[in-house]
Amino acid sequence: MADFNVNLRRFESVSIIDVKGYLDAHTAPMLESVFNKLLEEKNFRVVVNFNELNYISSAGLGVFMAYIETMRQNNGDIKFTNLKDNVYNIFDLLGFPLLYEFYKDEKEAIKKFIDQEKS
Repeated sequence: MADFNVNLRRFESVSIIDVKGYLDAHTAPMLESVFNKLLEEKNFRVVVNFNELNYISSAGLGVFMAYIETMRQNNGDIKFTNLKDNVYNIFDLLGFPLLYEFYKDEKEAIKKFIDQEKS
C-alpha cells in the first residue's frame, strides 16, 4: 500500500489539511474522511498544503471535486498551496487552475480567506 498521511490543523477560521506521500484510490478515503469531518463541524474554509505530496491520481483529484461545491455553497472554498511541479502539472493538465485557487504558500491562502471575511 502506498504511503500517505493526512493531518488537519486550524488557523483562526481556516482549516489546513497537510497531505503527504501518495494520494491514490487506496489512500483517497483517508482524505475523504477529513473532508467529511470538516463538513460535520461546519468548517468550510479549507487550505490544502501539498508540500509533502509526491503523487496524485485521478481518484485523489476526485476527492477535491466532490467537496468543492459544498464548500462554496456554504461561503467557503478549497485553496491549494505548495504544489510540487509534477503534482501541479496534473492539476494544470485537467484545467483545475480555472476552478481552484493555487498559492505558493499557505500564508497567502489563509490571508485571502481572512481578507474575504473582513470585506
